[in-house]
Amino acid sequence: MISQSLESGVRILRFDRPEKKNALTGEMYTALAEAFETVNDDESVRCQLICGHPGAFTGGNDISDFLSYAGKVEMSETPVVRFLRALARNEKPLVAAVDGVAIGIGTTLLMHCDMVFAAPNAIIRSPFVDLGLVPEAGSSLLGPMLMGHARAFELLCLGKTFSAEKAEKAGLVNEVVDDAEAVAKACALEIAAKPSEAMRLSRKLLWGDTKPLEQRVEEEAEIFASRLTAPETIAAFQAFMTKKAK
Repeated sequence: MISQSLESGVRILRFDRPEKKNALTGEMYTALAEAFETVNDDESVRCQLICGHPGAFTGGNDISDFLSYAGKVEMSETPVVRFLRALARNEKPLVAAVDGVAIGIGTTLLMHCDMVFAAPNAIIRSPFVDLGLVPEAGSSLLGPMLMGHARAFELLCLGKTFSAEKAEKAGLVNEVVDDAEAVAKACALEIAAKPSEAMRLSRKLLWGDTKPLEQRVEEEAEIFASRLTAPETIAAFQAFMTKKAK
């Protein structure tokens, strides 16, 4: 459900579950974690491109699947946290093509990308607080850095929907284009064609020390785990599942 291909130094990672709007399962998180855990030492990969399908980048976490394993292991041992750790430690350029919905992790993942291209129909939203939860993927640190406190609060705390145009103005998206995947792929190929070590070092300078990001991922995960048993979170999840069933 995460398809992979390699073209001229660009590894394409595709959310490949269109019938469920590419909602991410534990199995999909594991595949993504393995890809990011190995990429830093893989000389054949000079850039990664992450994309979905027309109408759906990703609908976010598959709630039913998440609840099936979240209570059985420590949050730190779940596939999703494994992926988030690997994402925070990523050293290779990362490009995203957003077409349609980008919900939850579909939004916070973009903050780890070096270039993001969105189709005009992109819908970017992170309803963590609505579910009684807190932001993840280090977004509570990266969001204000990218967009400023007010925009980050609007996106991560109020859970407001950002259009492609609004996300571009906020600094979350580089450019809004009709064919986001084609433009993103061209950008990824351009990155991969440049001197790889110079690119790696330059990117590292731009990102700076990633230890605070790694620490924030852990802090968020710990709070996220504690929230799963909170009465308001349980009520929010029950309401969500009831609405989904209808």
